[in-house]
Amino acid sequence: MNKIHLEITVNGEARSMMVEGHRSLLDALREEAGLTGTKKGCDVGDCGACTVIVDGRPVNACLMLAVEAQGAEILTIEGLQPDPDTLHPLQEAFMEHGASQCGFCSPGILIMAKCLLDRNPLPSDEEIRFGLSGNICRCTGYTKIFDAIRTAGRRMAAARAQSVEA
Repeated sequence: MNKIHLEITVNGEARSMMVEGHRSLLDALREEAGLTGTKKGCDVGDCGACTVIVDGRPVNACLMLAVEAQGAEILTIEGLQPDPDTLHPLQEAFMEHGASQCGFCSPGILIMAKCLLDRNPLPSDEEIRFGLSGNICRCTGYTKIFDAIRTAGRRMAAARAQSVEA
């Protein structure tokens, strides 16, 4: 099978790989790049476990061909932390609120929540519900997830306000 040379930036790092034309971005990230934090759930775009950010927009990586990402900037769950010693406010809040149970859906939900909070750090419950509508969790019942997102949003808004004042 003919392979295509793919150049992408993943979590701030330039990556070069050879992929088959029919390969999904999800499979390329997991198998060629070795980034297994993004999960393969349904593999048809229904569950959201494979959500990544491509050029600033959330994408179900199972529905995007890897070759469609040529030249793109991609953020996966592995790149959510600002540095290896510091958790993202969403990760901290998820731990504090016990918002993960089995954890399989968490990478996709965290990435989608980041997109939501980047646009609106203080979303209403309805905005959170709509923002996460493509992400399925079968364990937690969402209450703790919503609590964690609200907590992280408040912290992120406060941090932004402090950086503006400085």
